[in-house]
Amino acid sequence: MTEQLFLILQKELKLLQDAADVLQYSFDKCGRIGLKQSYHPEELESFESFTGRFARLSDILVQKVFRLIDEIDLDAQGTVRDRINRAEKKGLIGSSDTFVEIRMVRNDIAHQYLSEAIHETFAKVLELTPALLDSVERVKVHSRKYQ
Repeated sequence: MTEQLFLILQKELKLLQDAADVLQYSFDKCGRIGLKQSYHPEELESFESFTGRFARLSDILVQKVFRLIDEIDLDAQGTVRDRINRAEKKGLIGSSDTFVEIRMVRNDIAHQYLSEAIHETFAKVLELTPALLDSVERVKVHSRKYQ
């Protein structure tokens, strides 16, 4: 069973890295565009891709990778908050509070209907992306101990 979990983890780490790479691309592109009162359609499309990629990477980390690492480490599943707290204790993330904020922004992205809130979401995603990308590197370092 444990060997199978390690194989699954390797697959998830590849998916994680691919998602991180495209998020980094969008982060760089949207960082150059910057925050504005209004956007050209191409810029808006870039930011919408960016927020979607941010949400996807957050999901992969919390719902797949952190859960799988907990399973390998024989930790109880618990709530998403429990998973985030354990990730902080394991050094997978820098701050559980920041990661809870990442999850809240992810939820806002998934349920974004008000155009006036979009600018605030863009700003938060730009602010929180470095912490999200940092956690990918931390997970990769942590996962080496299973090899």
